[in-house]
Parts: sequence; structure tokens; C-alpha cells
Amino acid sequence: MRLIVTGALLLSTTIAFGQVSRPGSGGLHLSDSTNAPADAANGRALPSPLSALPFPSGEWVGPVIGAPDKTSLYPLQKALGGQATSRYRVYGWLNPSYTASTSKNSNIPVAYNIKPNALVMSQAVVRAERIMNTVQTDHVDWGFRSSYLYGIDYRYTVAKGLFSDQLLKRNSLNGFDPIEQYLTLYVPKVAEGLTLRVGRYISPPDIEAQLAPDNYLFSHSLTFSYDPFTFTGALAALRLSPQVTVQLGVHAGNEMVPWSESAKLNGQAFIRWVAKNNNNSLYGGINSLGEGSYSRQHDNVQMVVATWGHRFGPNVHMMTESYYLWQRDALAGGTVINGPDRPWAGSGAGALIPGRSHSYAAVNYFQVLLSPTSYLSVRNDLLNHLDGQRTGNKTLYSSHTVGYVKHFGGGLFTFRPEIRYDNAYADGIRAYDKGTRRDQLVGALDLIAHF
Repeated sequence: MRLIVTGALLLSTTIAFGQVSRPGSGGLHLSDSTNAPADAANGRALPSPLSALPFPSGEWVGPVIGAPDKTSLYPLQKALGGQATSRYRVYGWLNPSYTASTSKNSNIPVAYNIKPNALVMSQAVVRAERIMNTVQTDHVDWGFRSSYLYGIDYRYTVAKGLFSDQLLKRNSLNGFDPIEQYLTLYVPKVAEGLTLRVGRYISPPDIEAQLAPDNYLFSHSLTFSYDPFTFTGALAALRLSPQVTVQLGVHAGNEMVPWSESAKLNGQAFIRWVAKNNNNSLYGGINSLGEGSYSRQHDNVQMVVATWGHRFGPNVHMMTESYYLWQRDALAGGTVINGPDRPWAGSGAGALIPGRSHSYAAVNYFQVLLSPTSYLSVRNDLLNHLDGQRTGNKTLYSSHTVGYVKHFGGGLFTFRPEIRYDNAYADGIRAYDKGTRRDQLVGALDLIAHF
């Protein structure tokens, strides 16, 4: 309860400060000419730097205030009588996948597609939402998002205190997770627009995300696999100009709800900058900052992070992310699974790591547009796990992935085959297939079917 009250007070302070003044504004709202559209097709936002199809998004990473909604009208929405102009949406997707691997039991520390040589349901998602209109500047608007996930991917999103016994007590391969549950508010007359998000939301700063359509490739980088996945709290975004947006928030810790016994108060603060020519973007800051200690068999990861996006031309772009993670008095291997040992994932508590434990990571995504419906993606990735706080092994990891992405059926289906090689470099460390291999080669593919 104290976490919720503190978060509400901080958020209220943020709103009040924004209503009084901001640096350089003298407390006055910008003129209508300043709020004029940067591009008629993208509302008040800068022109979209990327093609929304076939890429996961047409925007650089980070919050975009002033752009129109571009969500497709999917079959379920049509069957319910929805129109393209409707602010209310109901839709979802199925995401089966197959991974062929040189490992026999488990692909870990590769995350998400952890079960080798098997066909699985990575995620089946149903979502209902109301979309805010942040293009207009004459009235307050509101929205919500409610997303429900079932499948193997729940293992990386489920929050302690919210249906978490599936993982933490039973070590189940498949499970259910209400992954996004939040309300939103848009206040147009604070600077160039303020948005508020309260509830459970996905960790903001990564190139990748938990939900399949939001990723360049099927599999996830090591960088992404061992940083925070979801938070429950409050997050405000304030647009200072079409180029600059700042964020401030509070949450209960990574993969925890505020009523969990492991919950800890953490702050968030980010800034997003986009160049006037749209060829470069920087988005970074603090994803979690608080007391910073491991709590009751659960990670409380502290994180600073930055992402750089660069466009070489209309058909080629890249994104690079790096971060530093730490926490105090953690157990090797991170959050404890007390359920039975499974072939695909072990269980039990690791050894205590006294004091501060550290991890550094970086990932680069390089994309080449091949056609209006396809692209090639090359991902290179390093994770320096100095103390074994998340994977259980003190080693430098690398992964190298090449993938092809093809949309078909009018955008209803996405096919993503890839090949990937992972390696652990420390002498004597066999980090793959439950401690039997020091490297791993996988070929994987998935299908996203929207409904």
C-alpha cells in the first residue's frame, strides 16, 4: 500500500510541476504555430523514420506523443462490428514456434524459446484497449490496455504475487499472465502534451519487447533476456518539443506487483531525443533505481540503459542498446524457482553473492529492407555476467543471429526463420544444455497469426 500511495504522490507532483512551468516556458503554453503538425501523415509528431510494415514499428524507441494511432483492423474487431475509426479495439494473435538445437534438454541461457527440438505455443494473446487521441490539443483524453498471454513465454513476464505460483512453485512450461493492465490519461495543455500510465506495463527502454509483433526477430538477445521485463507502477511522459520527450515514474520492482512480499520502491527517469532530420535517435536513462537489494528469493535489478537508433537511408537502419545492471546480496541464478527440476529449466536457490553484483550488456540490430513486406535482420550481442547474478555463470556470453522476416496475407501473418550461434568464453564454464555444453547452435522459426 505504501508503494501505491508514494507513487501517486510522486505522479501528482509531476503533474502539478508541469502545470506551473517548465524550463524556458515561463509557465506559458507554446503557441499554436509551435504545435503545428511536423508531418500531416503523422499528426504533431516528426515524420515516421521507418516503415511500419514490415518493421515492428515506424518510430524510434521511446514514447511518441502527437502521432495518430496506426493499429490495423483485424478480423476479430471486424466480426464484432468495429470500424477502422473506432477508438475501442479487441484483437490478438497466435504465435507457435519451433527451435532445432544442438542442445538436447534446454536452450537456456537463451530465453523464451528454451525448449529444444520441440514445437511450442510461444504466446497466444488477446487484447482489449481504448486508444487516446494525442494529436488533438483541445481536450483531455483517456484510454486503457488489457492484454492476456498464455504460452511458454509467460515464464519471462509473470510477476511475483500475480498468478506466479505457476512458475515459482510448479515450474510449469506453459502458463497464463495478464501481462498488460493499465489506464492512460492525456493532458494536452501541459507543455506540448502529458501522458500518464498507471498499472502493469512492459519495461520501456528496450529495442525488443515481450510481445511477438513488437520484435525484429523471433528469438531474443541475451541483452534483453536478463534485464527487467514488466513493472507495476505509474509512468508519466512529457513532450517538450517534437524532438524531446522526458519520462518520470515509480514502480514496485521488476516482475513484481506492489503487494508482493518482495516488492521494493524504484524510480524511473528517461529522456528521448530525435534529430530534426530523423536519422538519429537517443533514448535512455534509469529503468530502476532504489534500495537495490535482492529480496526474499527475488531479483530487484537496478538498471541504467541507453539506445541509439540510426538510419543510413530509406532501406537500411540499425539500433544499438547498452546497459549496466546491478543489485546487492543476490543469489546466483537470480529469482528462485522452488518447483520441481524440469528438463528444460532447473530449480532451487543458487549461492549467495555478497555485496554488489554486476552485469554489462550491448546488442546491435542491423536491418535491410528487401521489399514492402520483408527484411533481413542481423543481431550481434554481448552479455558480460561478472558475478553470475542472473544466469548463474560468471562468464562473457555472445550471440550472433541472422533472420529473415516476411509478412503475407495482407499483414495478417508473419513468418520469421533464423539461425543463431551462442558461446560462453570463461575457461571451464559449460553454460548451455544444463551445464553440458560451452556453446550452442540453433535454427528457429515462428509464425504470428493475427486475429
